[in-house]
Amino acid sequence: MKISPRVIAWPIAAVVMLMRWTCRLRVHGDPRPALRAAGRPYVYSILHANQIAAAINTEPNTAAMVSQSGDGELLVQAFRALGVTAIRGSSQHAGTSRGGAAAVDTLVEHVRNVGPAIIAVDGPRGPRGHVRKGIASLAIRSDAAVLNVVLVPRWKLTIAGAWDRFQVPLPLSRVDAYFAEPILPNGGEGVEELRKRIEASLLELEQRCDPRQASPPQLRTPAPANPEGPPLVAAGDTPRGKAAWATSAPAH
Repeated sequence: MKISPRVIAWPIAAVVMLMRWTCRLRVHGDPRPALRAAGRPYVYSILHANQIAAAINTEPNTAAMVSQSGDGELLVQAFRALGVTAIRGSSQHAGTSRGGAAAVDTLVEHVRNVGPAIIAVDGPRGPRGHVRKGIASLAIRSDAAVLNVVLVPRWKLTIAGAWDRFQVPLPLSRVDAYFAEPILPNGGEGVEELRKRIEASLLELEQRCDPRQASPPQLRTPAPANPEGPPLVAAGDTPRGKAAWATSAPAH
């Protein structure tokens, strides 16, 4: 007998909540205080493999694009339990299907008026590390900075054979969140040009901060800097508490 994803989703939501309250986050090179001070909206760009670690540390008023597949259904209840607004769609089909385009439209309104959004940019089916254009379209339309983030749980399970090498943090683990320099859309820049910059930055960040998880390095053109971007917070370790994307969380 086939079990409905909705039935499985509730136990998953309970486990994710346990992770949220027992895992500790340490943030490295956090640019968000400067972006907030400048009044600049931002969107999180993560790898599909890092979805659980990202979800358990979302800041308030975050929206997430969730695949319309059965796998996505498993995440919806978990996101709801965490207070994340789940928007069904796919960055893979953001410009080629009504569902994908509608999801990006909803995210644009959310980022402009409510809070940040988070997208697993190489989902839902890969190839691993290949950034889809949805994140670039969202950033351009909402004039938001793209924050590439790689999350590295100290203790984790890695799903053997999964195309993305999916990671599940274990309770009581520390999770290190590494930020790249914010990527700002340039005036007149097309979606594909911005997409390439996001991809180059994200892959370089993972190769540097989580080399055991990363794909073998390839020859890449480094993502150009944003000379007009806001100043960055000095790099370093910033211990954060529960719901640690929020800047007001107490240190452990």
